[in-house]
Amino acid sequence: MKLNIVPARTGMTWVKLGISTFWRQPLALSGLFFMFMAVMSVVGTIPVLGLALALALLPACTLGLMAASKEAATGKFPMPTIFLSAFRAGREQLRAMLVLGILYGAGFWLIMGLTALFDGGAFAGQYIAGKMPTLEMAQDPATQTAMIAFLALQMPLSLMFWHAPALVHWHQVSAAKSVFFSLVACLRNFWAFTVFGLVWIAILLLAIVVVSVLAALFGSPQAAGVALLPISLMIAAMFFTSTYFTFRDCFDIGTGETPA
Repeated sequence: MKLNIVPARTGMTWVKLGISTFWRQPLALSGLFFMFMAVMSVVGTIPVLGLALALALLPACTLGLMAASKEAATGKFPMPTIFLSAFRAGREQLRAMLVLGILYGAGFWLIMGLTALFDGGAFAGQYIAGKMPTLEMAQDPATQTAMIAFLALQMPLSLMFWHAPALVHWHQVSAAKSVFFSLVACLRNFWAFTVFGLVWIAILLLAIVVVSVLAALFGSPQAAGVALLPISLMIAAMFFTSTYFTFRDCFDIGTGETPA
């Protein structure tokens, strides 16, 4: 296995591949994405341990979406069982995937604890409860600092686990090494990932503007909110589809393809 350094324009290619692959199997990939959302939501509602369990399962669930994207990219129909790829790969890989989940959960809780140093835990409490900060909280300088700290710390955490599940699953890399290699790959391909992120943000903003303008033209502003939810979810599904291609192009095992 070796790390590939790709040019900045590859970020746009990843977006295009994600969109085109999604539309090859829109029902299967959107269905698997909704399954992912449902699993995270249901597990998160479990009293006391819900959020911790959801965080622990997140790497395995995102691996399922990447495996589905790989199937769709090769012209196959991804069956619902592919969502369980992480749990069917073998005992060693399953153990490593669960370690990833524990590490990710520990990182998340550490970030929440650090944000509490700025506002006494107000932002962390709202975030963990799944609620948006109130207007008063958003205007509070302490909460604003906590939100900025969360974004600043969550970014490197996300990069550390961006490729980690795929490295564990397809390259049999240990949990600790996969986190390190994932961060290095993202940093070494900084400009490609910057383009990738900016293009997806632009797509989402464009969708919001188009829907809002159309709703205003038809004299139904409330329709914008109704239409934006499914459109946003579809864009999110295409985004997750595209993450497989970021992994495929950043790592090489000598054949240019990830193993099945």
